[in-house]
Amino acid sequence: MAAAKKSVAKKTTAKKTAARRPAAKKVVARRAPATEARALMRGTRQSPYKMRLVIDQIRGKDVNEALALLTFSKKHAAVQISKTLKSAVANAEQAARSTNAALDVDALYVKHAVINEGPKLKRFMPAAQGRATPIQKRTSHVEIVVAEREGR
Repeated sequence: MAAAKKSVAKKTTAKKTAARRPAAKKVVARRAPATEARALMRGTRQSPYKMRLVIDQIRGKDVNEALALLTFSKKHAAVQISKTLKSAVANAEQAARSTNAALDVDALYVKHAVINEGPKLKRFMPAAQGRATPIQKRTSHVEIVVAEREGR
């Protein structure tokens, strides 16, 4: 008899505690709409400062215009950024194909383009009188989001 009373008491206590706890918030992974696609390139062996000079030129432009600009740029960063941009366009095509949506590649534009700092490679250079000076070889993360322009 005492065991039955204990289990009832435990159940009511559990219900009270559950009622006091706030409901757990659901964390929903937000997926990009079908008209958007993104691409990342991590650990590019060039400093973010040098890469930002190039990415600032293509932000907001049409994809074809941006690729043309990158193709004829003298900067080494243009090669890495152009690879990422082509990957983002391919991701958009693939997403449209998988959802049976119509996608006009000529209507795509660079919606979001940023260069973030990656991990630094720490090296040492010999210096005078047997000392060593530290050198930081900086790396970058390239993130590009392309989207379809509205009204085209």
